[in-house]
Amino acid sequence: MKKILLAFQFLTIIPLKDTGESPAKDVGSATVYFPVVGIIEGSLLSVLAWLLLKVFPGEITSGLVLFAMVLVNGVLHLDGLSDTFDAIASREDTERKLSIMKDSTIGPAGVTAIVLVLLLQYLLLNALFFYSSLAVYYSGLLLMPVISRCTMVWAIFHCRSARQGGLGRMFIEHTGLRELITATALTVVACFVTLGVIAEYELLAFHLMFVLPVLYFFSVSAVWFFHKHFGGMTGDSFGAVYEIAVLLFLLSRILWVQKFT
Repeated sequence: MKKILLAFQFLTIIPLKDTGESPAKDVGSATVYFPVVGIIEGSLLSVLAWLLLKVFPGEITSGLVLFAMVLVNGVLHLDGLSDTFDAIASREDTERKLSIMKDSTIGPAGVTAIVLVLLLQYLLLNALFFYSSLAVYYSGLLLMPVISRCTMVWAIFHCRSARQGGLGRMFIEHTGLRELITATALTVVACFVTLGVIAEYELLAFHLMFVLPVLYFFSVSAVWFFHKHFGGMTGDSFGAVYEIAVLLFLLSRILWVQKFT
């Protein structure tokens, strides 16, 4: 239970019981429960969308759902995304890039990255609503953070730390094969339960044979990229991975709707 609370504290601003000081191992291995955080986030987004659609049209609902996503995450991942793109755009050496990532000042590349990602997420959420059945739409909102959180765990497992300290290093050092397998299993179970309840068995197969493999490949590719350009990954890197994973998940869902239904 403590690790679940730790995972919530790191990834969201949802007010939960303060766990106090925790051993580095407990903190680092809390990654095993990242998909559980995603399940709660996704459930909240689905219920919120259901309530909003009783009052507002789809376009406004998509915007408010996106706002809720950003709010629940405390803008943490968008901050990591902007820091990452500022560092990439600098074209400096590794040490300078890492220094830029720690700088609290946001540059033009970071602003552009945030605007583009939020715009694309809004457009894709809108498309998912207008071109899907309501059951498929709600299931997408539920599974989106689950699978995106799991993508973070995959990246953490495969990478090395770019820094000597920090929370990112703690996650990397204590995320082993057990955490990887458990997080993946929780994600697969979430897919089975969510899509099984609405009897979308073809969509379930699509997730297992396409969506999850694509996002796993993305996580490994991201690790390779960050190792090449930064010498490893940081907490900011994981935030960028999450935001891009959300985009890839939504793109996959739109592909399903357009090509297989």
